[in-house]
Amino acid sequence: MVCLVEEYEFGRIKISGKNYTSDVIVSGDAVEDGWWRKEGHEVNPEDIAPILKFNPEVVVFGTGYYDRVKVKDEVIKELEKRGIRVLILKTQDAVAAYGKLVDEGKKAVLAAHLTC
Repeated sequence: MVCLVEEYEFGRIKISGKNYTSDVIVSGDAVEDGWWRKEGHEVNPEDIAPILKFNPEVVVFGTGYYDRVKVKDEVIKELEKRGIRVLILKTQDAVAAYGKLVDEGKKAVLAAHLTC
């Protein structure tokens, strides 16, 4: 069963009927709750290991409701070096983009910060 992101609002995301209140990684039929980064509002190279295990075609970073999370250039370069497309959007837009990619049959991962 594919995990469907049904709703997002500041601090909460609903995926396949279940509410989450901490940052998540979503791919295919898996949700990893509690995605934490070395620096709370930065995504560094060591923070993407749980994303890479899904072997995605596309990674969609949700940077928070107010776009506070920054994805470091080294992360983008590492993902692109592996042939992975990268999208960096406010979380509300990232959720929509992820849903569209899944609908198109893409192997996508959503890595979303739920608050600021």
